[in-house]
Amino acid sequence: MRIPNFIVAAVIEPFWDFYDRSSRLKTVSRLSRQQFCSVEELQLRREKLLGKLLKHAYESSSFWHTRMDSANIELTDQMTIADIVDMPLLTKDDVRSAGQSLLSSKYKTEELTKAKTGGSTGVALEVWCDKIGVEKRNGAAIHADKWSGWQVGQPQAAVWGNPPEPKTFKNKIRLWLKDRVIYLDTMKVSDESVQKFADQWSLLRPGLLYGHAHSIYLLATIVRKLGIKLRPTGIVATSMMLIKKERKVIEEVFNTPVTNRYGCEEVSLIACECESHDGLHINEEHIFLELLKDDGTHCQPGENGRVVVTELINYGMPMIRYETGDMAILKESLCDCGRPTQLLESVTGRTADFLVAADGSMVAGISLIENSLTRYPGIEQMQVVQKQVNQLELRIVKSDQWDDSLSNILKSVFCDALGADCNVTISYHDTIPREPSGKYRFSICEVDSA
Repeated sequence: MRIPNFIVAAVIEPFWDFYDRSSRLKTVSRLSRQQFCSVEELQLRREKLLGKLLKHAYESSSFWHTRMDSANIELTDQMTIADIVDMPLLTKDDVRSAGQSLLSSKYKTEELTKAKTGGSTGVALEVWCDKIGVEKRNGAAIHADKWSGWQVGQPQAAVWGNPPEPKTFKNKIRLWLKDRVIYLDTMKVSDESVQKFADQWSLLRPGLLYGHAHSIYLLATIVRKLGIKLRPTGIVATSMMLIKKERKVIEEVFNTPVTNRYGCEEVSLIACECESHDGLHINEEHIFLELLKDDGTHCQPGENGRVVVTELINYGMPMIRYETGDMAILKESLCDCGRPTQLLESVTGRTADFLVAADGSMVAGISLIENSLTRYPGIEQMQVVQKQVNQLELRIVKSDQWDDSLSNILKSVFCDALGADCNVTISYHDTIPREPSGKYRFSICEVDSA
């Protein structure tokens, strides 16, 4: 039996939050009310939240107490990032080595939710968040998902790696009553699995299709090949770069605009497109975002910089000036939608995705790939792997339009970008290999750029 969407939205979702004593839907409501406030109102709220977080971190975390003292940070009720710029960035190595000293002494470990991420290096990173912080994170994600056209109460379809299996009776009831989600495992994308996914779709009729950007693209190509018709209300692409060519295919196949969403396991939602699809709104109600040059100074709009995040809602393990390992560009203007939050023009990739040219400069591998996919027909998928400065492998999945002359053209393109002496080899594959998480990486640099 399929439960009507309005019953889920009006009864089941609120009841579940009441039962769990969750502030998730309250967060959605608050963010919806505040999303068109003035820039001044937003800034005032953020400064108060930052002041409160920093005081909490100083009083309850030995790591942050020591770090703030070393940087001579003076704590007040209202603070800005300018007040803590002398404090060193929190790196992934810091998180690993600091261990329990990063956690707040005001929480027991069993009161915190743990997340584990492998990151680009493959070395595990454990992060923790308190219950209220998790609920606010989830509320922010729901609020952003609504910009796609999806509404609370509508079922969802996820294209995801290693989809969760409900084990407890409570989780099984939750899946049937509230979450109502079907999964396409990105580790098993085939004609057969997509057909089964489509059969489940016809029964559940999801409003939202979300998942890894490239995996949604692969789904779209198979849906088009099989002649299947799937019509979600909204599409949210996340977890990896959304390439323009792939975005176009997804929107054509599903006849729905794609909403690009950016976040990471450590601090959850960072930015998301709204209905205007003209940049990604930074989640400024919950984070401070800095884009830094290599010398540590802040980037101007249009300049590519390292993403550094201070999360305002995680009191269990405060993440202050955390370097995510990503690169992005800030947009100069605000969005025409009227929301006061700053925009990211684009997320250009992870620092580990940037290739090293012969002269030592860094080149965005994703940009080279995107330009190649857009300019030259015949390439279905591409991945570039750099093992040494002068050694590059292009992994190609051919399309029906492939012409053998393209191999020399591609070698020339990458040599022009990285150096004339670069040895570019090309290998051909049926598919591009996935990461253990089910995600794809378009560009992999194994060169130590230091």
